[in-house]
Amino acid sequence: MRLASILIGLVLSLLPIAAQAQEQVWVQIEAQPSQSEGEERARAYSGVFPNVAGFAMTTGWYAIVVGPYAPAEADRQLRVLKGERLIPADSYITFESRFTRQFWPGPGTAAAAPLPPTDGTDADVTALPEMILPDETPAEARQSEALLTAEERLELQAALRWDGFYQGAIDGAFGAGTRRSMATWQAAMGHEETGILTSAQRAALVEEYRREQAALGLQELVEAEAGIEVPYPSALVEFDRYEPPFVHFRERAGSGFRLLLISKPGDQATLSGLYDLIQTLEIIPVEGERQLGRNGFTIEARGDRLQSHTDVRLAGGFIKGFILVWKPADAERATRVVEAMQAGFKPLGDRALDEGLGQPLAVDRADLVSGLDVRRPALSRSGFWLDAAGLVASTTEAVADCKRVTVGDGHAAEVVLNDPGTGLAVLRPEAALAPRVHAVLTTTAPRIGADIAIPGYPYGDALDAAVMTFGTLADSRGLDGEETLDRLEVTARAGDAGAAVLDGSGAVVGMLLPRGDNGGRRLPDNVGLALDASALAGVLAGAGLLPASEADAEPSGPLAPEDLTRFGGDLAVIVSCWR
Repeated sequence: MRLASILIGLVLSLLPIAAQAQEQVWVQIEAQPSQSEGEERARAYSGVFPNVAGFAMTTGWYAIVVGPYAPAEADRQLRVLKGERLIPADSYITFESRFTRQFWPGPGTAAAAPLPPTDGTDADVTALPEMILPDETPAEARQSEALLTAEERLELQAALRWDGFYQGAIDGAFGAGTRRSMATWQAAMGHEETGILTSAQRAALVEEYRREQAALGLQELVEAEAGIEVPYPSALVEFDRYEPPFVHFRERAGSGFRLLLISKPGDQATLSGLYDLIQTLEIIPVEGERQLGRNGFTIEARGDRLQSHTDVRLAGGFIKGFILVWKPADAERATRVVEAMQAGFKPLGDRALDEGLGQPLAVDRADLVSGLDVRRPALSRSGFWLDAAGLVASTTEAVADCKRVTVGDGHAAEVVLNDPGTGLAVLRPEAALAPRVHAVLTTTAPRIGADIAIPGYPYGDALDAAVMTFGTLADSRGLDGEETLDRLEVTARAGDAGAAVLDGSGAVVGMLLPRGDNGGRRLPDNVGLALDASALAGVLAGAGLLPASEADAEPSGPLAPEDLTRFGGDLAVIVSCWR
């Protein structure tokens, strides 16, 4: 910056006086997304500085500046004011060519240096000349680079990283990686690829970086209650409330962005539970990459209306992280914010959000988690565990037209078998599970009139435990004589479809099928159909998924009703379809 100011002064000294007067230099101290906010901040600064002005920027934002100054004086004023902490630390020198029209001072206030007259529309504003710094040879560029301060070198690397040209450490050392990134930036800008930026190139790179930083309002946030330090986009979001484990930041000035900081004590089990819970939230669309590890997880969620990034880490007995939410049109800005937050995120101290912090909701709703809407599945049906690794049998109705399928407490699962002919679907969880019990398929046809029990989820996810429905085996064939079906006398609900049909010993004699329309005929409420165990076993065997049969299991007799109910509750699993 010091060298740039010297060069600007040198050029100005060689120009005619009229040309010097055309380009004025200012110290920009703030930028706001709307004129009303800009006027409010300019009014506040006018109580401190006598030379405050406000201008609409070519970016659509509204700058609050002090000045104007001669170039060398502007550089000196910037250093003095920042050193005295009278202006924000990210204030910088700018030129009137970055402005379109003046909005402050308004009527009745002291006038600042005027810009060309305008009718208030940007299209009619006369373009102002930009200051062009003289070109330098590589040798001259290296000499001017050697005069950069440590702070300026760090900022230059940060600007290169911000634009995606540099991936190394921000250490101020211009090694081979920094040189390659400079050459890549020069190529992208149409300059000669020397790997050494000239003073003009450095000024252009840094000014654009500062402008974009100001547009996002990126600044360090120390959230003492949550024990988190992180850069956050203050121009896009503002603090809303505490609702553990979240610190809520609402959108600012209609930005469409939301931010949540996450802070709670926990271990790997807590982390896994939080991973499942967060994926049920409306702000986490079902599509996108997800990765759960031992010490954290990330979720890149993509939807038509919303997108979000979740980054959570486990360290020292505390789980801390953030969720940034935005609209798809803002993906480029969001990517920059996410990168900055990831790079600067730091857990602080040995504390997490106090569970008692914040205000309770005025209305207690079961579909809210810490003030966030929970996404509901499009459809839930019943299923049952097929083996000790968590393989699940259910009905094809449960997996039709689903973007994502989960079993149990939100465990993502892959459909490995979908047989419309029999109505059987089989799902394999993405992470191996360990159910308490699993199915034993009977090899003996039950007698007609035998008691049967169906453990299922007739009310979908309204209850977190299976419900046992009892009935009898009315016939070992279907209504049209189908050998693969059993007819049941039982009153079941739609959510029971896909559940295991058990005999008195707990062996699986079939799987309950959806009632469907049965050829346009409505069946009596107490009539149900099940895919019988032999047909079920045949389909599973053909797919290489055959579970244990009764012949492989320890012999057992009839179970007491309470034992059968307990066994059925452990065997049943809810299957949810997300669209």
